Amino acid sequence: MSSLLNRSLIKNLDLFRSLSEAELDQALKSAQSILLQEGSTVFTQGEAADRFFVLLHGHLKVVQVTPDGEQVTVRYVSPGEVFGIARAMRRSHYPATTLAVQESIVLAWPSSEWDQFIAGNPQFAFNALQTVGQRLQDAHSRIRELSTEEVEQRVARAILRLVDQSGAKTSEGIEISFPITRQDIAEMTGTTLHTVSRLLSQWKDRGLVNSGRKRITVRSLDELIRLAEGPQIQTDQGDPVRGVTPS
Repeated sequence: MSSLLNRSLIKNLDLFRSLSEAELDQALKSAQSILLQEGSTVFTQGEAADRFFVLLHGHLKVVQVTPDGEQVTVRYVSPGEVFGIARAMRRSHYPATTLAVQESIVLAWPSSEWDQFIAGNPQFAFNALQTVGQRLQDAHSRIRELSTEEVEQRVARAILRLVDQSGAKTSEGIEISFPITRQDIAEMTGTTLHTVSRLLSQWKDRGLVNSGRKRITVRSLDELIRLAEGPQIQTDQGDPVRGVTPS
């Protein structure tokens, strides 16, 4: 892939939008373009973090294996996002595995160039900092959800996050625009495949979602939001309060 083609692919990304063409060429000087087939691994948990990446096309899944051997789906990466930035967190090894859920294209840079790269690209540095902050916030939210919310509420929240990240309007509703399995949802929400399958079947019967092989379409967004917000109780004044379960 030529430098000119690379420039045309990234110049409209938020990460690089403020750069001149000369600065884009400089940023791409040491970049490597990688085509990933579905199921291909970008890097694995525990591997030396020798590169950082930007996703140009497709979608990636980030998974982590806990000390007791349980696999957790941490998040999904959408086009335009920077990932694999262990260097920014002063980590020498990748804390998770990242793999393609569909054919994808990434750009990779050597981690040894991270400090110089962000010094010459303030917008990239700002977005990278935002990315780290968002991931910390997401981690805290997931801990809270696992501690305080019922399974149905957690699953509804997870699907809404995916819709917000990459939902596409169709004649049936809003479809998550990349392959997603029921097992993936289970790993995102700390529950079992059986429970997710049961919930999605119930929601399908109620007209909330359609789900098929690696596809989920939300048909009733308002109802799914209501489930994600949790149950309501009445106050003494008769006003509903969301997210509080009666004792």
